[in-house]
Amino acid sequence: MTVARQPAVAGRFYPAGARELTGEVRQYTSLVAQESKSAAVACLVPHAGYVYSGAIAGAVYARLVFPRRVIILGPRHFPQGADFAINSTGSWKTPLGLAEIDSELAEKLVTACPRLTEDQVAHRTEHSLEVQLPFLQVLAPEAQFVPIAIGASGFEPLEDLGRAIARVLAQLPEPVLIVASSDMNHYEPDDVTRVKDQRAIEKLLALDARGLYDIVRREGITMCGYAAATAMLVAAHARGSRNAELVKYATSGDVFGDREEVVGYAGMIFR
Repeated sequence: MTVARQPAVAGRFYPAGARELTGEVRQYTSLVAQESKSAAVACLVPHAGYVYSGAIAGAVYARLVFPRRVIILGPRHFPQGADFAINSTGSWKTPLGLAEIDSELAEKLVTACPRLTEDQVAHRTEHSLEVQLPFLQVLAPEAQFVPIAIGASGFEPLEDLGRAIARVLAQLPEPVLIVASSDMNHYEPDDVTRVKDQRAIEKLLALDARGLYDIVRREGITMCGYAAATAMLVAAHARGSRNAELVKYATSGDVFGDREEVVGYAGMIFR
């Protein structure tokens, strides 16, 4: 029997109680009318504590009609584990219960992209994927997901992953949402962060995977999930996405007023 992955950041990044957690997700996603929701190829959402970035992620998720299957790409913040770490079986536990892994889809991805390595260590304490699950559990309770945590990498391996995802999805009879989990620039003054983030957002809006990868590295933009976003852009473009929308942007300074050292958060949809 596969043991469920236990939550690593419940009670810190989001509430540990089911009722409070459900209430927060509902609050963050309650401002969009049902008729304005639509399907998407992919999205970009932040992964900080909900008090900082929940409203940004919620603004994106509130606009989506969710398919039954979701791939979540996020950064591996810690050095332990594989650079392209996937879980292919079992479930992840949150205060809302078990989120089931889409084993069939995960196996197809591993076959298409041999870089993907079955690895528990990279996921054990990683928050970037975990914090997305309560949104899925509340808004799409029947959905299954595939978690992929990505360490620092060159462009070509990320391009390989993105193309492999696109090839697998092209063979499926139903849609799959690709979620890239990333915060934007970290721990610089608010005005500096906004300038840097705008440069990255311009590349995201253009669906320019190579451009995003290059500008993040060249300009010192500390976008923790740039690798995940790069692979997502490759896959989304290959899947026919040509329309990108910046749904909401903010910095941590907008929450607590401290403008000296902020983190940027962007929520985007790719159709």
